[in-house]
Amino acid sequence: MTKDLAEFARAKNVKYFMISYTDLFGGQRAKLVPAQAIADMQKDGAGFAGFATWLDLTPAHPDMLAVPDASSVIQLPWKPDVAWVAATCVMDDKLVDQAPRNTLKRVIEEAARDGMHVKTGIEAEFFLISPDGSAISDQYDTASKPCYDQQAVMRRYDVIAEICDHMLELGWGPYQNDHEDANGQFEMNWTFDHALATADKHSFFKFMVKSIAEKHGLRATFMPKPFQGLTGNGCHAHISVWDETGKTNVFADKSEELGLSAKGKNFLGGIMKHASALAAITNPTVNSYKRINAPRTISGATWAPNTVTWTGNNRTHMVRVPGPGRFELRLPDGAANPYLLQAVIIAAGLDGIRSKADPGKRYDIDMYQLGHTVTDAPKLPLNLLDALREFDNDKSLKTALGEEFSSAYLKLKQQEWNSYASHFTQWERDHTLDI
Repeated sequence: MTKDLAEFARAKNVKYFMISYTDLFGGQRAKLVPAQAIADMQKDGAGFAGFATWLDLTPAHPDMLAVPDASSVIQLPWKPDVAWVAATCVMDDKLVDQAPRNTLKRVIEEAARDGMHVKTGIEAEFFLISPDGSAISDQYDTASKPCYDQQAVMRRYDVIAEICDHMLELGWGPYQNDHEDANGQFEMNWTFDHALATADKHSFFKFMVKSIAEKHGLRATFMPKPFQGLTGNGCHAHISVWDETGKTNVFADKSEELGLSAKGKNFLGGIMKHASALAAITNPTVNSYKRINAPRTISGATWAPNTVTWTGNNRTHMVRVPGPGRFELRLPDGAANPYLLQAVIIAAGLDGIRSKADPGKRYDIDMYQLGHTVTDAPKLPLNLLDALREFDNDKSLKTALGEEFSSAYLKLKQQEWNSYASHFTQWERDHTLDI
């Protein structure tokens, strides 16, 4: 594990470091620092005006210092004289509690006090589109069921293979890449890891995918629903909890239903209990609700939930248990903040374990065909405002994530909703002009 960034630079011939943090809206912010200055930055941090990014700060606040966490450093495989390093945000010698990576670290420490070490893997979906964002980048990718289309994936071989080669070089353990269910859409998978490591990799992955796409004259988007009628970008999370040794999966119990232990069911119970509230974080944009409340897509299914239900190995529910010792949360989308996604999963699950929450009835039906028959399960929020209200009313979840974070997030997201609500649209003219 790297501790001395100056020594890392000498050993790896790194000329510059990108000291990076992620704001509340998932924006990736960085300063490019020459290697000769990194020792001072590692000690004192790089200065940022927090108000200039999506944090609940004012122009009058002092400098926010981004102190690089050397253990997270990644040398850019496509530009090896530059290294990316995630930062810890500090102000006046105190942690900035609302900063997403700080929020995640605080929740991880809370879980560790209960002997729980959460490991996760994510399935990050994205589209490769034209530079102006108006269309998918492959004019021949027109099949009504394009999932796993081998011709389509090979037409984008140069982009996908280059990204996968980089993950191999970084030691992430990538194991499969595919064309996804929408035209122009792809998914790339790598090995699961501890929650903070997964969040750092997720953040870097988005940066890497966008960078490689641009290198090839394309654009990559993780937008939840970039094209009407096509399947949206999910970011499914696979979740397990391990003991302090990291060798025993405490979610695994072959004697229990689906191989999920009592503690695993309680963690799942926490996810179910807080689902409507955590949607404000797992589905954080106006556009997010065009994915989870979408009509049937061209392929025949949205692959996204709209009801708080769980099941076995069945992809039509919010949560599925595909095998012993883990479960998959299918609610999050591509706009989810990599750090807040992990934080809210752990916070909800930890509350579930402490309260011995029951996940409720298991459904094994096809929710896309028979979902209307489920009358005793909550519907997911219909829009961002509903989700924010659910989150604001969930006192225990807000406390678990931290009052400063929760207050800042709700304030800025409410402003975002108000901006959207006041935006004048063509739809209004089309439906109201002649009334």
